[in-house]
Amino acid sequence: MRRMRHAKIVATVGPSSSTPEKLRDLFLAGVDVFRLNFSHGTQGEHRSRFEAIRAIEKDFGRPIGILMDLQGPKLRVGTFGTGFIELAPGQRLRFDLEAVPGDSKRVALPHPEIFAALKPDTSLLLDDGKLRLLVKGCGADWADTEVLVGGRLSDRKGVNVPDVLLPLSPLTAKDLSDLEFGLSLGADWVALSFVQRVEDIDEARALIGERASVMAKIEKPAAIQCLDAIVDRCDGLMAARGDLGVEMPPEDVPTLQRSILRSCRRAGKPCIVATQMLESMISAPVPTRAEASDVATAVYEGADAVMLSAESASGQYPVEAVTMMDRIIRRVEADPHYRSLIDRQQGEPEPTAADAICSALRHAAHVVSAKATITYTSSGFSSRRAARERPEAPILSLTPSLTTARRLALVWGVHSVHSEEAPDTRTMTDMACKAALREGFAQAGDNVVIAAGYPFGRSGTTNMLRIANVWPSDKCRAAES
Repeated sequence: MRRMRHAKIVATVGPSSSTPEKLRDLFLAGVDVFRLNFSHGTQGEHRSRFEAIRAIEKDFGRPIGILMDLQGPKLRVGTFGTGFIELAPGQRLRFDLEAVPGDSKRVALPHPEIFAALKPDTSLLLDDGKLRLLVKGCGADWADTEVLVGGRLSDRKGVNVPDVLLPLSPLTAKDLSDLEFGLSLGADWVALSFVQRVEDIDEARALIGERASVMAKIEKPAAIQCLDAIVDRCDGLMAARGDLGVEMPPEDVPTLQRSILRSCRRAGKPCIVATQMLESMISAPVPTRAEASDVATAVYEGADAVMLSAESASGQYPVEAVTMMDRIIRRVEADPHYRSLIDRQQGEPEPTAADAICSALRHAAHVVSAKATITYTSSGFSSRRAARERPEAPILSLTPSLTTARRLALVWGVHSVHSEEAPDTRTMTDMACKAALREGFAQAGDNVVIAAGYPFGRSGTTNMLRIANVWPSDKCRAAES
């Protein structure tokens, strides 16, 4: 089940992809990580999907990552007596906390936190940014606004407040219930919505501990202001371009995507580029050329993974969408210019033993034309630091921890294998060479380069590099370097 590409595919599970048969087809088409979106579906439905994914993993013997995506706070207007109103530019509309149906002059906004943060000249975006209003005056429980961009506003449409930091936790009561449920199942990654501050990551980490890796969804302008600090605190990022594109000008999103990817690359943290990647394939069997170029751009920029949302969750062509994404990634990575672009993005290693080893791993693999770079890791640290270097040879990651193997399914270039414990370096080297043969990375006589941390089982101790020659007898002749 080796994928012949470096970038990974994340697919959202939903009504179009929930049966065991469809999930199996998606996996065979190229899915590396399945996303369970807790904004939709019941916990019972997510349990069934989770169990089906784990059954596929068992059948194929390949670790599969499961990402649970928490809903986060949903800010919405109230209802209208007629179900909707029409707003014209220049019209005034008052928001308040009164739980009564609205009309063309006022409507409920049942979020006191918003009023607490508002000030004159703050923008309010309604219905995914289709309508824009400007706050002219406000108080603790009201705000008078002027319509700048009008249109139809119907019941319970979403509200975005891009200009201010809202005093809201990213974890609602629903999220806390979903979080414990997902962790009890064994989710590998938890995606945190509505991240605004570094403290939001700390809040989630305090609840999650080591039970899952924490992914920050970058969808708020406030998060961009402290991006590097958020990257430092979390385990991975998702560039959630849909919500980000609502709260920021669309022309800013491409450069922000690149900034997010570069920040993650410097830190050695995986990054998913998400939202509307193959949007037209919700209802069409092929994407637009612009969508294909969008996916390709994310791959050229070094994204660890690209994600399908409604395309695989509720679209008519979920398997075709995954197949298309796989084809685009492989085509980009076969482009001679791809490697030069990836190398150009290479940052300076940090002054640590781990980065010295992984930088040498990349160089040694090039010099000896290694067929694989192999990492032996317990926590995943060695594999992530190796992936940061973006070596030419694929990364075969061996780990005695199935949890680690599943989490690494998201990381660029990493083919993760659940292995036995290695009692010593000789055994570890033999295990690495056997795995390279078994998984189709190398043949007898090929060179491989191995990185590990000794003593084994201790996180963050990457300190050993070996160049090994694979023997036909599944043994290796290794010279320590």
